[in-house]
Formats: sequence, structure tokens, C-alpha cells
Amino acid sequence: MNNFSSPVTTDRAELLARLAQSETYDLLIIGGGATGLGTAVDAATRGFKVCLIESHDFAKGTSSRATKLVHGGVRYLAQGNVSLVREALHERTRLLNNAPHLAQPLAFVMPSYKLLDTPFYGAGLKMYDALAGKEGLGRTEFLSKDKTLRLLPTVRTDSLKGGVKYWDGQFDDARLALALARTAAVKGALLVNYCPAKELLHTDGKVSGVVCEDAETGARFEVRAKCVVNATGPWVDLFRQQDAELLGKPVKPMVAPSQGVHVVVDREFLPSDHALLVPKTADGRVLFAVPWLGKVILGTTDTPRHDLAREPLAFEHEIEFILKEAGNYLCRRPTRADVRSIWVGMRPLVKPQDDDGENTKKISREHTVMTSKSGLVTVTGGKWTTYRAMAEDVLTECFDQKLLPARAGGVTVKLPLVGAPKPEQVKHRMNAAQGEHVYGTEAAAVHSLPGAERMLAEGLSEAMVRFAARYEYARTVEDVLARRCRLLFLDARLAASVAPRVAEILQQELPGVDVKLPEFLMLAQQYLPTKA
Repeated sequence: MNNFSSPVTTDRAELLARLAQSETYDLLIIGGGATGLGTAVDAATRGFKVCLIESHDFAKGTSSRATKLVHGGVRYLAQGNVSLVREALHERTRLLNNAPHLAQPLAFVMPSYKLLDTPFYGAGLKMYDALAGKEGLGRTEFLSKDKTLRLLPTVRTDSLKGGVKYWDGQFDDARLALALARTAAVKGALLVNYCPAKELLHTDGKVSGVVCEDAETGARFEVRAKCVVNATGPWVDLFRQQDAELLGKPVKPMVAPSQGVHVVVDREFLPSDHALLVPKTADGRVLFAVPWLGKVILGTTDTPRHDLAREPLAFEHEIEFILKEAGNYLCRRPTRADVRSIWVGMRPLVKPQDDDGENTKKISREHTVMTSKSGLVTVTGGKWTTYRAMAEDVLTECFDQKLLPARAGGVTVKLPLVGAPKPEQVKHRMNAAQGEHVYGTEAAAVHSLPGAERMLAEGLSEAMVRFAARYEYARTVEDVLARRCRLLFLDARLAASVAPRVAEILQQELPGVDVKLPEFLMLAQQYLPTKA
């Protein structure tokens, strides 16, 4: 199957010229996160004419701020949500097969400090294996104390009884989102970032398109479509309310925003290819320590919010919680001085209509697809692992509502994304530092550009910045250092130090474009911990 090894340019003038054409799309998607991009790939692969617009950059919001796990959801199994876990386990395997350069298996170790912990959690994880069936990534193993220490050499030793090892996956969320965007484009879809939807268009009481605006020039476009999908994650209620105003009847919010905080430290805190899982912290939450791109991610929290900040900040008690709990299980307790970066993601949890959304740990992690009386299709909830299944559900809803003619599904089950090599060709691990290997079959194309040998930081060359501008929709310094390269998420100080040179290269590639260097330098400060 074609792995799209020849990159397609993403010249913005060409994209906007296409957007200005007077034509009616089959499907117009608002929102360039995991769900919107997955829907664009699915619909375009089925032969529909697709347009997707994103207010900021692709995966700027929730979809670049995940815990980087491709998982069935061990904690959802503990809640008894077997159907959600079974679906996620099967989708996990499909994701790993379709983008093996960006998503790979990862072994987790759950250390036991009480005599009954190993058999108790081990029994649940054996059920996890059974639900995965032939698509399992490895067998659950009961570990002795010595074996646990070999796999997690820096875990706290006093009172350690043993442990349990099981398998899930990990991925690079922002680069996977980018691969989805570029795959949809190869299939014929038009995708435009930095082009927010300003208002919905209605014809005879039905949603018929949107007015959107190029954030760089202020130019406005009317985009018409037979079906409009609201895939804006935590922000879906904004468009639902706008749509409802036409009908003169307000709608109740369906999203209870919750934020998850992640703290990044050096690999010395967990020099292992295995992740650490604490199933029950002091307040009953799950804690992960995950090796990723040369660093270790500690997290996550689950804290209700009542706003929709684009760049939410960690609450002080969340940072303290993560550092304290990590210190309870690691030989060396991480401090704020050890933190390289902190990022916060907003989760669009779907709440029952009579729920106040306060206890987000109990709100559904499943996704919801619904259609308003005017025909606006809204999808929210869910998680990265099940993005492909969510996209299929969105299209099924479009068919059921007679908004689009039905076409056979399953087209993305075995669809390699842009850059995807065959799984057996992948030599790197996701916990290794960034490098040209993350481009998969496009690595040679990246290396052929000027500056391939000039490194700005580990895993970031001048050529990579040029590739981002030419072929990956990058418009700003943040696009490059937060999502094309993950440096902001790995080491905010280092990202700030290389930002001026990244800006210079972008200005060469994108003459006349404001690449927003001052804004990025301010943003990088937000990813650093304040002094306690």
C-alpha cells in the first residue's frame, strides 16, 4: 500500500485559494484535534469531498497534551466498563500497526508494597489480556522483588514485595495528529489551520456551512457543506449554543472540562524501558511515570475546571501532588528544580444532563455523537486510542441522519498513515530521544533539505524546521517547537534558547509571516515551574 513517501507541500496561499472556491463540500469539520482529523481521514478515504478548519494549530488543544499512552484503560476496567476497554484494546492494535514509527508497545510495571497487591492487581490485568485476545501486546507477568528492581532500578525498595508487568502502548500525540492531517490531504481533503469558524450558516433552518476567517490576514470565507461536524473537543458547547440560538431554545452544556497535569523530569529518575504505574495514590488516583522521547513524564491529575483556557495553567496543588506521589515510589524524590517542563491538557468529559460535573473521575470517558434539530453533528469525549472508531461513529451518524449517502466503512482499519514504515522496519523506541526516525519513510526527504547536519538541539536540525514549514503546515515558532518537534514539552528552557534561530529559519521559509517569537518565549515561561 502507498506509504506516501513523497511529501506533499502545504503552501498556505494554495490552501486559501481552494477555500475561496465556490463549491459545496460533502463534509465540513470544525476542529483539528484527534477526532476531527480522524473523521477527515475516514471520510476522504471513502471518497467524500472534505474540508476541515482549525482555529489554531492542529492538535493545539487537548490532542497534543495527552499522557502519551495508547491504552485500553486499566482504571476503566476497575470501574467495570468492559465494553469501553474491549474497544480500546482492539483500536490500540490498529493504531500501532498504522503508525509504527509514532506508536509502539510499552511494558508497565506495577510495584507491590502489600502482600496481596500482586495477586489482586494481577488478576485484573489477566482479564485485560483476555479482553485483548489475539491482539494482546504481551502476557501479564507476576514479578519477584528482584525482577521488579531489575525492570525499575530506581523504585523505592523498602517494603517492596514484588510487582506485576503488563503491556500497553505509547505514542507521539501531536505528530500522530499531523500524520492524520497529511494523510487526509493526500486523500483529497482540504485542511486549513489558523482559520477559526466565526459563525454557522443556516439555510431554511438547517446548518449549511460556516463563515471562517484566516487568522493571518483577516480574510473571510463562506464554506458550504451538506453536513457540518462540530469536533471542537472541550469547546463543542460554544457551537451547540450558537446553533441553538437559531431555534430559540438554549441547550444544556454537555461537557464537564477537566484538566490533567504532566510534569517532565530527566531519565535518571527512571532509567528504564519500562513505565511505572501506581494504581492507587493517596487520594485514589492513578499515577504514571512514563519514559518518553528521552525524558520521563510524571502524571496525571484529574481536576474539574469551569473555564476553557487555551493554555491552562497547573494549579500549585497539582504539581505538589505529582512530585510528592512520585517521591513515594522513587528512590529520589523529584523537586521543582528537577522539572524540565509542565503541560496541562483539558479533557472534554461528557456529563449526564443532570450532572454538575464536579466529580470528573466518575464522568464517562466514552464519546458521544449527537445531531441537533438543525443538523449540526457534534462529537466529543472519548480518548486518543479510540479516535478511529469515533470517526466511524461520526460518519454512521451522518448516514443515519440522511445528511450523507451511506458508504461502506472499515476503510481505515489497515490504512498506513503518512510516513508509516512496515512495523518490522522500525528500529527505534518511543522512549529514545527525538531524531529523523520519527519521520518514518520521509526521513530521507527531511535529510535532503538544507541544514540537515546543523543541529539546533538534540533531535532538531535546521532541515526539520524547513520540512515543518514546507510540508507540515507549520506557521509559527510554537508550531515547530511544541508539535512538529516536542522540545517545549520536554525541556522548556532549551526550547526557549533555540527559538530565535527557529524563527530565523521560518522567516526564510515563510517570507512576510509573523512567526510569533515573542509570544513563544512568553509561553515557554508558562511551561516552567514557579518556585514553591
